[in-house]
Amino acid sequence: MTRIRLLILAATALLSACATLPRPSPPSVAVRVAFDRDRITGVEARGAGADDPVRIASISKLITALGVMRLVEAGTLDLDSDVSRWLGWALRNPAFPDRPITLRLLLSHTSSLKDDVDYAIPLGKTLRETLADPKAWDAEHPPGSFFRYGNINFPVVASVMEAATGERFDRLMARLVFQPLTIDACFNWTTCSDAAVARAVTLRDEKGAVTRDDLKDKRPDCPVLSPDPACDLSHYVPGSNGALFSPQGGARISAAGLARIGQMLLKDGEGFLSSASVALLIGPEWRFDGTNGDTEKGYYCTYGLAVHSLATPSCKDDPFGDGARRIGHSGEAYGLRSDLWVDRASGRGVAYFVTAVPADAPKGRSAFTAAEEALAR
Repeated sequence: MTRIRLLILAATALLSACATLPRPSPPSVAVRVAFDRDRITGVEARGAGADDPVRIASISKLITALGVMRLVEAGTLDLDSDVSRWLGWALRNPAFPDRPITLRLLLSHTSSLKDDVDYAIPLGKTLRETLADPKAWDAEHPPGSFFRYGNINFPVVASVMEAATGERFDRLMARLVFQPLTIDACFNWTTCSDAAVARAVTLRDEKGAVTRDDLKDKRPDCPVLSPDPACDLSHYVPGSNGALFSPQGGARISAAGLARIGQMLLKDGEGFLSSASVALLIGPEWRFDGTNGDTEKGYYCTYGLAVHSLATPSCKDDPFGDGARRIGHSGEAYGLRSDLWVDRASGRGVAYFVTAVPADAPKGRSAFTAAEEALAR
């Protein structure tokens, strides 16, 4: 009896010790919001809610393009002028000095800029300095002739927006896009509400390590990349470095917020943009013809002004697998995959994101990851 009692006590002690061991890394967060023109039709969520903001990665490009089109409609910008007129210096591919760069080319990734330079330009540096590096440019294809997806295009776009208005990009986007659409969203957390900051989704990699936005209910001390801990933005000159607030990927927005943008697109602008501006966004500006761009293994085959079109024949750009034409954008960064797609013919759309996705995650039947395809329905 004594021996049995000792065994029981030992087993109890072992179980108690196991209970204090670190738990496995948290599972990935996933949120999916389905919608039609007028309402949310379904929400699926694991680890976060439909109203919880996340760094949405490259869907930020579509959001930035909405701001551009608002300025175009106001007559502040136009799509086909040389952007040098706003920047105050000549933006040129050194291999093609006679070819102007326009917002249309920048938004459609046909500007001849490349991501062979660091597009995360810190406070105190300028866009002009970065683009003086010949590595930033495609020396083989003139502007307007070749599609190459490049984040670097969007710091230029943001610089043009700032220079034309005199406003900082983050504040400009709040005024032009988020406030009119009544979305509690922001770039780099500066203009989001305190409630949104408290609901921030922390990004993690597949091992559970934090990769971004472990805010602990507090805004970042410095909202931009800065070598100086003081992070003094008071002397920043709008237009000199549009990269600061990450126009290419730094929007913090919820899946429900993305759905609100999707509904606006389904309603042909809904008073936020004219139907003509929505048509310009969708395009397409570029469609792969076999030689005129880098499709990234069939991922990009049809593209507008920061609007990606799906289900191009003979391509691999259909994560839904039904052949229906959808428009929107996707995102990938810091272990996150995100998507916003609307089918304007059926009047339905979906917004979703999933975290902790490995960089080498397996593909599905399309060029998209299996993790995204599981939510693309």
